[in-house]
Amino acid sequence: MTFSTANQAISASEKTLAPCRDTPNCVSSQAQDTKHYIQALKVNGNPAEAWKTLKEILNKQSRLVITHETTNSLHAEATSLVFRFVDDLDFIYNPQTNLIDVRSASRTGHSDFGVNRKRIETLRLEMQKTHVID
Repeated sequence: MTFSTANQAISASEKTLAPCRDTPNCVSSQAQDTKHYIQALKVNGNPAEAWKTLKEILNKQSRLVITHETTNSLHAEATSLVFRFVDDLDFIYNPQTNLIDVRSASRTGHSDFGVNRKRIETLRLEMQKTHVID
């Protein structure tokens, strides 16, 4: 994956994450309210290395599969063990801000008992350990 100047053009659809519904089972770095907001991942250094690390960490997760990827965006699905609920995870790299915007949301139900927020914060810690994000 190359993040050269030629590849930095992102379509409008890739710059925007889907908004969270008015339920507590979603977090997004593009949310405008504190209930759903979570901090984006701040790339520290090489964006291609950060993107590679993100994919490696996601691929190590049980019951999680990357279903779609472009140069600057990624979609994954996480399936819960017992009830087989599916959560959607979306990541968009923005070269103008050097941030990876994140969204993790349950497809169904109302409450997720904080699972989506915990998932992103755990991912953040794992990426910070490799020093690819602040």
